[in-house]
Amino acid sequence: MKILFVASEAVPFVTSGGLADVAGALSKAIRHRGHACRVVLPLYGSISGEARQQMRFVTSFNVSLSWRNQYCGIFEATVDGVKYYFIDNEYYYQREGLYGFYDDAERFAFFSKAVLEMLQRIEFDPDIIHCNDWQTAMIPVYLNVFYRHMEKLRNVKTVFSIHNIQYQGTYDLQIAYDVLGLPVPAAGMVEFNGDVNLMKGAIEQCDALTTVSPTYAREILDPWYAHGLDALLQEKQHKLTGILNGIDYQIYDPQNDPHLTQNYSAADISGKASNKKDLQMLAGLAPDKKTMVIGMVTRMVGHKGLDLVRYAFHRIMEQNVQFVMLGSGEWEYEQFFRKMAEDYPRRVSVTLGFDPQLARRIYSGADVFLMPSRSEPCGLAQMIALRYGTIPIVRSTGGLADTIRDMGGENGNGYTFLTFNGDDMLYAITRALEGFWDKDFWNGAVVRVMGSDFSWGNSAGQYITLYKGLLEQAPRELIEYPDEPKKKGRKKSAKPTKDEKVKKAPKAPKEPKAPKATKASKAAQETPEAPVSKEAAPQ
Repeated sequence: MKILFVASEAVPFVTSGGLADVAGALSKAIRHRGHACRVVLPLYGSISGEARQQMRFVTSFNVSLSWRNQYCGIFEATVDGVKYYFIDNEYYYQREGLYGFYDDAERFAFFSKAVLEMLQRIEFDPDIIHCNDWQTAMIPVYLNVFYRHMEKLRNVKTVFSIHNIQYQGTYDLQIAYDVLGLPVPAAGMVEFNGDVNLMKGAIEQCDALTTVSPTYAREILDPWYAHGLDALLQEKQHKLTGILNGIDYQIYDPQNDPHLTQNYSAADISGKASNKKDLQMLAGLAPDKKTMVIGMVTRMVGHKGLDLVRYAFHRIMEQNVQFVMLGSGEWEYEQFFRKMAEDYPRRVSVTLGFDPQLARRIYSGADVFLMPSRSEPCGLAQMIALRYGTIPIVRSTGGLADTIRDMGGENGNGYTFLTFNGDDMLYAITRALEGFWDKDFWNGAVVRVMGSDFSWGNSAGQYITLYKGLLEQAPRELIEYPDEPKKKGRKKSAKPTKDEKVKKAPKAPKEPKAPKATKASKAAQETPEAPVSKEAAPQ
C-alpha cells in the first residue's frame, strides 16, 4: 500500500505537541512493515536552516482558493527512510509560530488544497490519504467536491484522525465561500450550528474516522467530551475506531539517551538515582533521595487537570515531596505555579516554556509523574514516563485509562483515580508516597513499568488493517457540482466508467440562510476585522 500522512507538524522538523511525534513515528513504523508511507507538512519559517539544507526543490505551481491564486512550492527530504514533502508559501508560513493567526482557516485551507494539487504533479499515487486534526480537515471535503473525478484520485480513500476534539476549526459562516471557495451546494458539508466547522466537514466526508485511543473513541460520543459534536459522531460511529498512539522507543531510550546524567535500563536501574540527584540540583531543589519527586511536563490549560493541582497543592506539600513542573499556557496557571515556587523554595521548581533536555531530565529523574487530566485523548507523557521508570499518577480517562493500571491490582503500572476530584487525586498521591517508602516494592515497580511496551508496533498494525479494509470498499459515488472548476485529467465530454455512478448535486438555494442572530453573532457583525478562529493550537 501507499499512504500519504498529512499533518500540520512532524518530528524531526517542527513540533508543538504530540501530533508531531505521531506523524514522525507512525510513518516510520508503517514503512518498517513493508508499506510506502510519506508525510507532507507546511514549510514553516521555524524549520531550521540545517533541516532546510537536506531539502530538494521538486516543483511549483499556483493554487486557487476562492478568488485567490497563490504560489506553492514543493520541497522534499528523506529522514530514516521516510520521504517528507513540504508545502512552501512564504505569505502563509514564514511567521513566528505555527498557529493562532487571524487567517488560520485560509492558511490551512491553502495547505489542504495544495496537497491535492501536489499529487497531480509528483510520482506518488497514494491509496490512502491520512489526515490529522482540523488543519487538514478540508482534504476529504475538497477531494470529494473538486478532485474525485480525476484519474489519480478517483479511488483514493481518506482517513481522518481526531487528536483532540476540543479544537475543531470553527469560523464564521461567510468563509465557506470567500475563503474556502466551496460552491453553494457543498457549503453544507462544513456548516454546523450556523458556523463553519472544518472538523465536522472531515467527519462527514472521510471514509474512516479514528481517534487516538479506544476509550476516547467511546468518550466523544458523550456530550461531556464531544464539544458539541456528539450527535454527529453517534451518527457516524459505524466508521469510528480508536487506535492507541505509541512512542518511538529509539528516541525515548534511557539506556542510550544523551540527555541523561547516567544511562540505565530495566536490567540495571541504579543510574536512575543519579538522574534524580542531578534533577534536584538542576531545578534548585534540596538533594534528598528519601524525598519523593513529583514531575509534570504539560501545557498549562484547564483540561490538563491543573485546577485539581491548584486545589490540593498546599496539602500535597504538607507531605515529604518535591514538585518539578515544566510547561506554559494560560496566564492564571502560570501565575499560580510561579507563586508556589516562591512559597516553597528548595521544594518547588517551575520552568515556563518548553525545554526538551529538561523534559528528559524530569522523565528520568522524577519518582512519579502526575497527569490529573479532565480529558486526555491519548497522552504520550505517561508512556514516556513508564519508559524511564517513573511511576504515573493519572486520572482514568481517555488514553490514560487504556495505558495505566492501578498498583492495587494485578500487573499495576501506576496509581489511578476515577472522578475529577482534587481529594481523590490527593489520595492517589498519598498511596504512591506509601509505596515509595517501601524500597523493595518501589524498585520492583520501577523495573516492571520499564517493561511496558507502548512502541508503535501494535498500533501501526491496527492502522494497516484499517487501511486494507478501506481498499476493499466500493468506489465512492461521484457528484458533479455546477460551480466547480473544470477538471484536469478528464475531458469535459468524457463518460463515467462502469465503476462510477455520477449524480447531480442538489440545486443551489437562491440565498444561503443566515443563522439566527445571537449576542455573539451580532457582536461579530459589528466588527469589521477578518474572522478569527475560536480556538488555539491543536494538542
